[in-house]
Amino acid sequence: MPKLKPTHISVTDTEDAAITAAAMTDPDALPFTDEQWASVKPRLRMGRPKAELTKERITIRLSRDVVTQFRATGQGWQTRMDSALRQYIAEHPITP
Repeated sequence: MPKLKPTHISVTDTEDAAITAAAMTDPDALPFTDEQWASVKPRLRMGRPKAELTKERITIRLSRDVVTQFRATGQGWQTRMDSALRQYIAEHPITP
């Protein structure tokens, strides 16, 4: 347990019971029963779904003017750079 500040005032058992009793009189704040907890459904996972084809993270050194040009196009510049490289590969296939 973390160390409490010197000014911390702990709630006594009597005060805790009084607070709990007051909360139980509020119909909007009643605790769930075991049956209600059993029917609770988990929240869906937030965020972007996993892609079928994931990209590989690498480190690459590029000319400053090339990076500046792509960054100037705004959000998604790395995806556009990936497209440009894919286009280059399609136009310049490697022959064994």
